[in-house]
Amino acid sequence: MHSFDGKITIGISETLFLKDPETSDLGRRIVTGSIELIDEIGLDSFTFRKLSQLVGTTEASVYRYFENKHKLLLYLVMWYWGWMEYRLAFLLANVPSAEERLKRSIRLLTEEVMEDSSFSHINEVKLNRIVVAESLKSFLTREVEQDNKEGAFHYYKQLVERVGAIVLELQPDFAYPHMLVSTIIEGGHLQRYFAAHLPRITDARQGEDSVVCFFTDLAFKTLR
Repeated sequence: MHSFDGKITIGISETLFLKDPETSDLGRRIVTGSIELIDEIGLDSFTFRKLSQLVGTTEASVYRYFENKHKLLLYLVMWYWGWMEYRLAFLLANVPSAEERLKRSIRLLTEEVMEDSSFSHINEVKLNRIVVAESLKSFLTREVEQDNKEGAFHYYKQLVERVGAIVLELQPDFAYPHMLVSTIIEGGHLQRYFAAHLPRITDARQGEDSVVCFFTDLAFKTLR
């Protein structure tokens, strides 16, 4: 996190872009438009030509910011996890109970996302849908080790480590804290996707956030 022109921004690895989109109006419009378009048509159908038409610029101008759509996806996903870590830090501040901090962490990682007015050019609800539907494509690639070396997954790993440390506060002998946390994150994504598109293979119940309830129950029963 850092401040740019007096506003809070999420620091992104410079290896993911050719020109920082936060430094210009066009760059921010490219980020905004990419979220709109990927959410609407999916990553497979998304192209820089379609994006340039949406934001009113040239395809060459988009390429001045991002090398390709894989790098753009990495940028969006990294921004999302940086934003989640930013939210988690505030959510857990001055909460002494490790049990309560873990409950709050699981809720944050699995609940439905609301828009955050702190970042006016980012629609977090649509970005969340992209992360749920497309984020596996950011690391299930042949380039994953190189992307990892370049810091593409920094915030995701940091978030897992932060929540994993809370798990170990509750159960110091637990052997799989990172596995538990990453399972909660990715499992939460799958259950949200199932609830929206394949409801017969999940268990959404009226009057509760079933995804939050399930993974909270799973975590604490696992740690007993």
